[in-house]
Amino acid sequence: MKTSDFDYFLPLEFIAQTPIEPRDHSRLMVLKRSNGLIKHHKFFEVVSYLRTGDILLFNDSRVIPARLYSRAVDGGGRVEILLLRWVDNNVWEALVRPGKRAKAGTRIEISSDSATSNEQDLKVLAEVIGLKPGGIRVISFSDKTQLSKLGKIPLPPYIHAPLSCPERYQTVYANVAGSVAAPTAGLHFTQELLSQIKAKGIHCLFVTLHVGLDTFRPVREDDPLEHPIYKEYGVLSQEVASQLSQAKAEGRRIICVGTTTVRIVEHAAQVSGSLQLQPFEGWANLFILPGYQFRIVDALITNFHLPKSTLLMLATAFAGRDLISQAYREAIARQYRFYSFGDAMLIV
Repeated sequence: MKTSDFDYFLPLEFIAQTPIEPRDHSRLMVLKRSNGLIKHHKFFEVVSYLRTGDILLFNDSRVIPARLYSRAVDGGGRVEILLLRWVDNNVWEALVRPGKRAKAGTRIEISSDSATSNEQDLKVLAEVIGLKPGGIRVISFSDKTQLSKLGKIPLPPYIHAPLSCPERYQTVYANVAGSVAAPTAGLHFTQELLSQIKAKGIHCLFVTLHVGLDTFRPVREDDPLEHPIYKEYGVLSQEVASQLSQAKAEGRRIICVGTTTVRIVEHAAQVSGSLQLQPFEGWANLFILPGYQFRIVDALITNFHLPKSTLLMLATAFAGRDLISQAYREAIARQYRFYSFGDAMLIV
């Protein structure tokens, strides 16, 4: 297995720059693993593929204002900080651009002026206190409580169009702040669609996994097994774990909305080490590649992912390489919209 096995060519015009309105009118490709059939729908038609008793499992993480515009003190020029993961107290791991202005010991000032926000007289001082692989900086802030007022919602680097409403890059059920990118499979759901789903007798449950760097970072190693997966913080409650275990015991389907949801429940299943899923809270670093044996997930709703990404590798592990390759070829031929604001697929 090589990273190049997960590469494909996508014309730039197929990268969705703006979201479809309403949310549930994006396109939906349905892949059947049992016979390799592919069908095409609108997303709101997903209801017809759901059965009474199914569980739809969502990631309720909310995107934080993680992009900070600042300047290096002592004439170092402007820098842009992307918060990745809270470490402890006022310390975060982050990416800084340009990296050459963020050496160990560099002091940085974030103010309401540099953030071009409506907040007045806000200022936070920061210092780079450590360097980590992959260009990650460890930064100590004078007051992390003010960062949400100074930051902006970060969009992926392949989206260049401005977003008029920041809430459009949140799921309608986003609740627990902590992600630096949206769990995008959930962006297709509206409150009305969720009501229809519940009315059919489908159970909607929620876990939390705060989306991190690997969502938009390609695998650069030739051997994907050498890729250092970026761990993400997740929570699976006792109540949800019990309901998932009961569903598996009764033969009811668990349908994960998004690859992040897959990662947290499969990680928890590995930690549990038994058929009875246990609650989990902590760092998840499960890297799912073809050959992985899924313990919890029966079906998956996901978007079309970047080449050489860990997300595409996970989808391939679930659906099979041949079916995913065929699906992506067909999506391009039919001019589907790709990536965060793009269309979706349901793999059953």
